[in-house]
Amino acid sequence: MKALLLENIHPEAERLLGERGIEVATHKGALDADELIAALSGVDLLGIRSKTHVTDEVLAAAPDLLAVGAFCIGTNQIDLTSAAARGTTVFNAPFSNTRSVVELVIAEIISLARRLTEKNEKMHAGEWDKSAAGSHEVRGRTLGIVGYGNIGSQLSVVAEAIGMRVLYYDIADKLALGNARRCDSLEELLAEAETVSLHVDGRDGNAGLFGAEQFAMMRPRSLFLNLCRGFVVDHDALRDHLLSGHIAGAAVDVFPTEPKIVGESFTSSLQGIPNVILTPHVGGSTQEAQVDIGRFVAGKLRDFVTNGTTTMAVNVPQVAMDDTTAGPRLLHVHQNVPGVMGHVNGILAESGANIERQMLSTRGDLGYVITDLAGTLDPALLERLRALPETVRLRVVD
Repeated sequence: MKALLLENIHPEAERLLGERGIEVATHKGALDADELIAALSGVDLLGIRSKTHVTDEVLAAAPDLLAVGAFCIGTNQIDLTSAAARGTTVFNAPFSNTRSVVELVIAEIISLARRLTEKNEKMHAGEWDKSAAGSHEVRGRTLGIVGYGNIGSQLSVVAEAIGMRVLYYDIADKLALGNARRCDSLEELLAEAETVSLHVDGRDGNAGLFGAEQFAMMRPRSLFLNLCRGFVVDHDALRDHLLSGHIAGAAVDVFPTEPKIVGESFTSSLQGIPNVILTPHVGGSTQEAQVDIGRFVAGKLRDFVTNGTTTMAVNVPQVAMDDTTAGPRLLHVHQNVPGVMGHVNGILAESGANIERQMLSTRGDLGYVITDLAGTLDPALLERLRALPETVRLRVVD
């Protein structure tokens, strides 16, 4: 079995997969569609981060691809529907770098409130500017969090621990943690928050979420941070409000267009503006987070190819069975239609197969059943199962 890991994924992933006898190839940067299609020939497992896009075109050209591991939180760079329709399982790392992002947000809020970037620049230029002008504590100030998922909710807890008052807005009904208060609308949050931090996901509907209209609603001299998705924010509108003084400072870690590899040139309309922190999409890029992500996603891929476990998969039904079976194990992804299990088990019965264990789960249009058999496997049985019109993908683990 072969795996391809792109975008400088931590070596821990290569080690874990290699221990299972999987041949692993690595590549430091992202690949475009044509490059990716060529590279996926004969590849069973693909590991990516946020820059590589796994489209329907790519998936159609890679019939051997069993699973994709997104070594990051987001999966919007993968066509999940197309992957599911082909029986290609997708995993991600929804929790591993949460703390890293939260710590960077807190650090940047304090840096902006104290105008540390400007103090630092003057010191390097030899200017001693010992002044409290424009410098504030964050204790007692109001933080507005847009998007109260894994990162937003943890940011809420940490911000409250350092004395901030927390408001949040999310389109889903999320339980408030600590003393945080939910706002009924984005407009309500912007009217009260002195610092606004975005933590929404990468769904298409969030494109252009924050533009000139939203910046105009923010309190005068407030702070703005975006460490979620670059296409969420209109950077030209942010620049206008920074230059006018309406927004006192900003920190941006994600951009609509980002370089594919380290060292590639970068430009932004936000460059050169005082009290603006620009970072190269490093919110989750700590050594600790990258080790955890490498271990977590590679572990999911390893368990999937070893015993068919799909726990925490994002696009197929979740089934978990241990690997204590002595006989062959059938992994059958199929269309979720009435009678399909009757057809599957009918074929097993007619072939004289003895079922030791069986577990089924469904999700939307798909069903996934793991079946442990006693004894040897009749190749004709596999051909009959593959020939079922409902079969999406069939795999055998011995």
